Amino acid sequence: MSADEEDCSRIHASSGSNAPHVRRIGDVAHIDRRNLLRAATTGIVGTILGARSADAAGLLSKLLGGADPLVPSAAAAEANASRLATLGDYVWLTPTKLGGGAQAQDLASGKTMAWIEYWNYGDSCPIAHHLAAFPSADPRKGFEFINSTQGGQNVLIYGIPTQIREHGMLDPLWGQGNQIYRVGFDGRQMNLLENIAETTGVGLGVHTVIFPDATGFSVSDGQKDVVAFFKRATGNGKTEVIDAFRFDWIGNEPNGLLEDNWFKGGKIRIFRLVKAPETGLYDCRGTKGNKLDWEMVPMGEYLAYTGQLPGDGVKSLTGADNCVHHPIHPLSLVTLRMFAVGVVFDRTTMEPLACISSPEGTTKDAIAVTKIADGIWEITLDHVVTSGHECGFGPQGKWFTLTNNTRQNSMGVFDCEDRDPRKWKRIGDFKDPHWIGSTPSPFHITYSMDGSKMFVSELHQKPAKSAIVVVDTNSWTTIKRFENVGVDTQTMHVTYDGKYVLAIFSGFQRLEGGTFIFTQDTLEPVGYIPNFGGHHDCVIVPRNNRELIHSRCTTV
Repeated sequence: MSADEEDCSRIHASSGSNAPHVRRIGDVAHIDRRNLLRAATTGIVGTILGARSADAAGLLSKLLGGADPLVPSAAAAEANASRLATLGDYVWLTPTKLGGGAQAQDLASGKTMAWIEYWNYGDSCPIAHHLAAFPSADPRKGFEFINSTQGGQNVLIYGIPTQIREHGMLDPLWGQGNQIYRVGFDGRQMNLLENIAETTGVGLGVHTVIFPDATGFSVSDGQKDVVAFFKRATGNGKTEVIDAFRFDWIGNEPNGLLEDNWFKGGKIRIFRLVKAPETGLYDCRGTKGNKLDWEMVPMGEYLAYTGQLPGDGVKSLTGADNCVHHPIHPLSLVTLRMFAVGVVFDRTTMEPLACISSPEGTTKDAIAVTKIADGIWEITLDHVVTSGHECGFGPQGKWFTLTNNTRQNSMGVFDCEDRDPRKWKRIGDFKDPHWIGSTPSPFHITYSMDGSKMFVSELHQKPAKSAIVVVDTNSWTTIKRFENVGVDTQTMHVTYDGKYVLAIFSGFQRLEGGTFIFTQDTLEPVGYIPNFGGHHDCVIVPRNNRELIHSRCTTV
């Protein structure tokens, strides 16, 4: 048995002592000549998951001779290819992070429909980070998506013996990263439609999240502590900024031990950013405004308060790297990683209304936001318990969860049904029995289509494989665990028919990668499909706003 087969055989879903094993790829379909032909006509996904064989006789005969061998053979391949249909008729969109682009896969046939690499457009260090797709009635005919790229220096944190900096590829502006690309698929190929950072002057590199009505989106960046809200453009139109905000920390003890700067409390100050009147642009492109030289890696907030992250503005750091949207109300929540709190904005007024705190030992009630001047607000935190990271609203808008990390690995659970976020309240705390010590840690989350289950990726230190925790949202208890899923498991996505959950893993950009699949309701492992690149995010392109709620809209 090979090392890969041993790894695959160890992966299991456990809810007790009797744990079923994932079917190994070799157990499903032995790759002989017949299966290779099937791969050519049904796609590699069909071979891996065991699709029916296609009738390829017509294809072979036309390849070996005939009146017009080229066009008929191509038509025959399409006509005779048996569509897998096991995973549903969906388009699977993933960014390649250090690969510098994104790709769309047909989950029915296994084909890569199209791909794009931002290097080809003059970006000398594109780190294709997070993405979100707008709804399209027929994604096979066309759709648009937003893809952020991280600051260029983040390429240096993976231990790669690169000379990219010495070769001058991280400067000037085209190598500094923090581009926001709007890309269109026209049914045949992907086209770069707009660099939103260039259009608006706002360059951000982390989570991209679309409004529930699909009229706009937010992009965040925890290196700059800036969150911006954008009005959607289509085709050759130009994106407009609705509003943009910066978050600063003013610690009560800025001159003592570095960790005291945060843990002994202080104030969060929120500023509305303004355009330069001369240019009509914001002054936030490239590395402009960076507090850190590179990102806080997941669960790496301790690197900031132990002095291991360089940068010009470390002490003012809040870690504002995601913004998610309530599925029912026009409310958006910005997570501040350094404190495990969420600041709730009303999108009708574009003002912050309330702050909620996730860690145990902090207030369960909403914290007041005080407006101290036009475009400036403050939030007082008497003390800080731990950092946090990813979060999300349930699809019915009844609850919200936020991870607590480093010093307290758990998740705060909030009642968020009220239109007024000042009435939101933390009603409980979820903690899996395996979350002991600083790692493993809860990471990205998503929900089943009916909201009865929460799926949480559980991050382990490199090179260990991640797990996936399945949580019953009625009792807020673990009902199943998938162990050893893959190195650096990231975001997950549920197929819109509620049959499958797809979880992507990136291998910390240097190790294994792929997509692990299990059934949503019965929680049975299905297997893997390949993904080529250090994928850090994933979405199934939604076909309407109803499906968008379950895409990159309410969770990260």
